[in-house]
Amino acid sequence: MDQNARGLGITLALVSAVGFALSNSIVGLAYQGGANPISVAATRFILPLIILVVILKARSIPLFLPRRVGTAAFILGVVTAAYTLALLSALDKLPVGIAILVFYIFPLVTSFEAAALRLAPLRMATVIGAVVAFGGLALALGVKIDEYEVTGIVLAAAAGVGLGTVSAVSGRVIATSHPMQATLYMSAGALITFVVIVLIAGGFKLPETGMGWTGFWLTHLFYAASMIMFFTAIGAIGAPLTTILSNIEPLVAITAGFILLDQSLSPLQLLGAAIVVLALFIAARK
Repeated sequence: MDQNARGLGITLALVSAVGFALSNSIVGLAYQGGANPISVAATRFILPLIILVVILKARSIPLFLPRRVGTAAFILGVVTAAYTLALLSALDKLPVGIAILVFYIFPLVTSFEAAALRLAPLRMATVIGAVVAFGGLALALGVKIDEYEVTGIVLAAAAGVGLGTVSAVSGRVIATSHPMQATLYMSAGALITFVVIVLIAGGFKLPETGMGWTGFWLTHLFYAASMIMFFTAIGAIGAPLTTILSNIEPLVAITAGFILLDQSLSPLQLLGAAIVVLALFIAARK
């Protein structure tokens, strides 16, 4: 692999992790202003879709993929819609730091699913990392477990499984197309899924305050940029390394939750969070 391309991929993965953390933290401002998870989720993929079309057109890259690859990318978009709604609902029920810690089972899910699909071997370091991570997660949750909604924890875990699945499978899809083409199809699949959900279930609530609208737009801006960078990084350096580099997100999310939303964790919970992040890096060792 060209070192410049690898360096760019690593940079994109790290920046996208920070962007995702800020997006998931700032969404709390939108909720405080009257928005709800369905309105944020349903509008989250409009901006990435527009940006990707503009970039692909400017680079003279075709918008359309071959039917088989395009269908696979579209289906991944449907899964993306499901895990996005699950995560945003969890963020409405849990402190952002706790929700993201639970969500961050996804790098481990990526490794286990990639091994199950014979896309990459399962290493002992990954197994050890998984055991340590769940121990740290148990410590972070156990201190104040009575204060957290079980539904929120389940939703965050389901979101982690969803992103892990998309990350594991998307590498193969992206390998047969341009990363931005695949991301375009995934954004379209997610957006169409949410249009159907809103038409059937309703419950669409927009912000009612200035601060709410600020949080609403900023969460979308950070998410759009991060989504494009994340899948571009997968195309450049592969899904396992990209998800491993995303391990900084819980630390950024905990810090942002404290600064923006006045959400703090106890010393034991911070120790649990540190153990989770350490475990993820253990899993990443070669």
